[in-house]
Amino acid sequence: MDEEVQFIIDETKESMQKALKHLEEELRRVRAGKASPDMVSAVRVEYYGMPTPIQQVASVKMQDAKTLLITPFERGLINDIERALFQANLGITPQNDGENIRLVIPLMTEDRRRELVKQSKVICENTKLGIRSARKDGNDEIKSLTKDGLSEDVSKDAEITIQNLTNQYIDKVDKMLTLKEEEIMTI
Repeated sequence: MDEEVQFIIDETKESMQKALKHLEEELRRVRAGKASPDMVSAVRVEYYGMPTPIQQVASVKMQDAKTLLITPFERGLINDIERALFQANLGITPQNDGENIRLVIPLMTEDRRRELVKQSKVICENTKLGIRSARKDGNDEIKSLTKDGLSEDVSKDAEITIQNLTNQYIDKVDKMLTLKEEEIMTI
């Protein structure tokens, strides 16, 4: 039985780690006032009838702190890439020179910064919900083992372990949010 309990705890921890990894990816996409290739990572370009990630059809590099330079691998894709950037609604107008596309990141207003902080808080809150959901699933599995003959002491210890994991991951989410808020609000 103890192996089953450990398996459930490990499974719960893995679910929480996945939620944290997803949070990292989501927060990287939130603009923080400086150019980052991650800003366009969610953009899909129509390539031979298939929506394809922009990194697979073009090189995305930082030209300087405020400019992204996008160079298509095939010249004929430049208009498709430009269209995809417009449709992505990044709040930035792409500048097409025929060979490259430049995204010049404008300075953010105080209101825009606050809006991005709110957006980051929503993303973090959704991650916390995912962590709590993993806790609930783990505890439910432990309770079902208790019905099948697992001792009460082992069951309570497992639930305490799962709660401690939950607290650790929620703390990590809060720390990541604090860092992102500082990054966004720094001018």
